[in-house]
Amino acid sequence: MSAEVCRETAEHPRLLKLSSALFYAGSSFLITVVNKTVLTSFRFPSYLFLGIGQMITTIVVLYLAKKSNTVKFPDFDRSVVLKIFPLPLLYVGNHVTGLASTKKLSLPMFTVLRKFTILMTMILEAYLLRKTFSRRVICSVVTIVFGAMVAASSDLAFDVEAYTFILLNDAFTAASGVYTKKKLGDQSLGKYGVLFYNSLIIVLPTLLASAFTGDLHKALSFENWSNVAFILCFLLSCFMGFVLMYSIILCSYYNSALTTTVVGAIKNVAVAYIGIFVGGDYMFSWINFLGLSICMSGGLVYSYLTFNSSQPPGGNAEGTEQQKILIPEDLSRKD
Repeated sequence: MSAEVCRETAEHPRLLKLSSALFYAGSSFLITVVNKTVLTSFRFPSYLFLGIGQMITTIVVLYLAKKSNTVKFPDFDRSVVLKIFPLPLLYVGNHVTGLASTKKLSLPMFTVLRKFTILMTMILEAYLLRKTFSRRVICSVVTIVFGAMVAASSDLAFDVEAYTFILLNDAFTAASGVYTKKKLGDQSLGKYGVLFYNSLIIVLPTLLASAFTGDLHKALSFENWSNVAFILCFLLSCFMGFVLMYSIILCSYYNSALTTTVVGAIKNVAVAYIGIFVGGDYMFSWINFLGLSICMSGGLVYSYLTFNSSQPPGGNAEGTEQQKILIPEDLSRKD
């Protein structure tokens, strides 16, 4: 499976790889700002309800597109659940923890702690897709994570619950990215099928969980539903949720899961720089700024290695010095 995925990634034109990465970075930047506005500026009480709105928007948009023959993906049958599992579970975990951490953390610190997703993604790609990575790629990833640790060391607003949410979000994001790459290799579902059935399978259980916990009642009794500005921001967040999910699928399809994660990290550092001057919830320190700069330098090096090479960063190019990430399973079997 990993060899097939790597081969498909290498065959995609460089322009498609770069444009899909830029599309994902732009979408991710916009939804981070919009979600922060809805959850913090307007003090909307339910990140879970916001996630449900994004799921429903995805289902409606893709269903209408399928009916109009704009996109194509298979009709639902029992085999779809087995083909897409465990993506729906990872998806809802990623969605809920991501929105929760967005609400509880300042925007710059949210972006800093998201860097640990990169290391988790690299380990999962090595374990699940049997990939190897060049030493330069590994060094660039370590640089990003090191920069994140430096930046986070100056956080004076430490919150155990918020940090728990963000680290769980990192784990869900990494697993979701790697499994998405695996599922995209199944041509029977395709990009749109993965996106549509991912949302369809999980939206009802999430809605029931929201109702059971009282979260749905808090959302529906929110006082600003008569506020036009809030409604526009909420609808924009729902639509951008669909755009973000599509951009992740597209970037993962044309690149690797690790590249998608690193692109998100570079975008997050850019958001952090902006958050220094906009938002009002960032406590500036030179240590934090230095850490952000280290993150950015590592991300730019990774991007250069990825988009200026004919081989994917997780490929097995002949004649290129590779460094295997050892997984305990490797010690008991041969590749």
